[in-house]
Amino acid sequence: MDKKRLEMYKKRLLDRRTELQDIVSRAEEDGRHADEEVARDLADKASSSYTKEFLFKKSNDDRFILQLVQDALERLERGEYGICVHCNGEMQQKRLDAVPWARHCIDCQEKQEQGLL
Repeated sequence: MDKKRLEMYKKRLLDRRTELQDIVSRAEEDGRHADEEVARDLADKASSSYTKEFLFKKSNDDRFILQLVQDALERLERGEYGICVHCNGEMQQKRLDAVPWARHCIDCQEKQEQGLL
């Protein structure tokens, strides 16, 4: 992969990492505020509980993607970016354009989703 394309992916990954770090921080803060609210009745308690559960799930998903982004940046620094971590084949440009933090080529990703990897 040429240097110009690698720099473009690096910039996209760094931007996404910053965005996700902000989202995770905000979700943690919102979760703390949800704990501070005093629930008056059962409906309030249920609503507060649902809000905390939703924020936790969203934060968990964002943390997972954040880790994938960080892993992709590390692969980029090691010169392994754009190589499937399973088959060691070169990943398709369209795949990286859509999901710059992708770990697998399209074929290996399909296998993983089917539980075959």
